[in-house]
Amino acid sequence: MLIWLNGPFGGGKTQTAHELHRRLPGSVVCDPEEVGFGLHRMLPPGLRGDFQDLPAWRQGVYEVLDRVLRAHEGPVIAPMTVVDPGYFDETVGRLRESGHDVRHFALLAERATVLRRLTERGWGRGLKRESFAVAKLDHCLEALAGPRFAEHLHTDRLTLPQVADRVALSTGLHLTPNTYGPRRHRLRQIRIGLRHIRFL
Repeated sequence: MLIWLNGPFGGGKTQTAHELHRRLPGSVVCDPEEVGFGLHRMLPPGLRGDFQDLPAWRQGVYEVLDRVLRAHEGPVIAPMTVVDPGYFDETVGRLRESGHDVRHFALLAERATVLRRLTERGWGRGLKRESFAVAKLDHCLEALAGPRFAEHLHTDRLTLPQVADRVALSTGLHLTPNTYGPRRHRLRQIRIGLRHIRFL
């Protein structure tokens, strides 16, 4: 099974993916951003744009996830924002057409909630560090609310473990009990956030 976690930038995809991975034995996180960052590193700065616009990114994501899904026995978790319908069809849709069990979730929240989360992960620079995410926010929220991007999961009033619980319930997967308290969860979130700071 592939669990694709979609949502706006700052919507909690990566944190949810790692919470699922922590409590889902045999699972693996395969981040499609890594394909994009690899393509960016090959390009001179002046040629870099949105890596999703590169056909090589869509093809690469499909090929990697297809390979993992055929060879790995446990659940595969992919946290990635995709709002372009055509790109969605070339990745999520194509994997489904290939016979894979793909469960897609759009993690949604009110605009103010996402802005607060982006501010918190700005590491002292607030929204200045998240200018790309802020610029894309309204378009992401509007596009992902459409029926093509179901299943929708509204996260405003849910904790991270609760979001993971909802995903597991919908997929029929059984998570191990959450034994972390709030402080330990927060420390883990900080560590994950630090690991995912990108320097290109």
